Amino acid sequence: MSQPVGRVPQRRNARSNRARILATARQELGRNPDVTLEELARAAGVVRRTLFGHFPGRAALLDALAEEAAEAIHAAVSAGEGGTEPADRALAHFTWALWPVGDRYRMLLALARRDLGMDRVAGILEPARVRVAAILEQGQRDGIFHTQLPAPVLSAGLEAMTVALLEEVNTGALEDDGTRVAVTTLVAAGVPEKRAQIVVDEVAAAAKG
Repeated sequence: MSQPVGRVPQRRNARSNRARILATARQELGRNPDVTLEELARAAGVVRRTLFGHFPGRAALLDALAEEAAEAIHAAVSAGEGGTEPADRALAHFTWALWPVGDRYRMLLALARRDLGMDRVAGILEPARVRVAAILEQGQRDGIFHTQLPAPVLSAGLEAMTVALLEEVNTGALEDDGTRVAVTTLVAAGVPEKRAQIVVDEVAAAAKG
């Protein structure tokens, strides 16, 4: 059965509107977590009815953003799994790959307790946490990372540092493509600064093609 003329462009427009609304929400919620759906509709250049057609309420919009973030984190984690690279390079690769995701969805941190709930945020971050802990355990066994802290505790500390740096990006105090954060992460894990810079530079060059 053939599709009615005009249905495909209509669906394409709907997908485009949805994507634009989500992109606008990421930006505007980062500036103001209390922005209203009406304000988001205006910023996205759509009428209120269009926004509510995709997202009937604030909870539905935030849920869609959370799903996007979860998918992006899963994709970044999966891309680095199964490799045999040294732990310092694996951690640099992981940090470099995850930083853009964290930068894009950092507004979820401000909404975690009030809107999403900490359990939901923990579920989103779980694949990344598992991967980092595995890298740190490998690096400690290989003598690459320090052993002053158990791997799970060191992982929690590195995560807290990354969250703090994302907050600094949010305030405009820090601008980074992931390079400085990756170097800082390796140094905090026990890699000498010069070695950390070399590893991150190699990872960044490979990522850029």
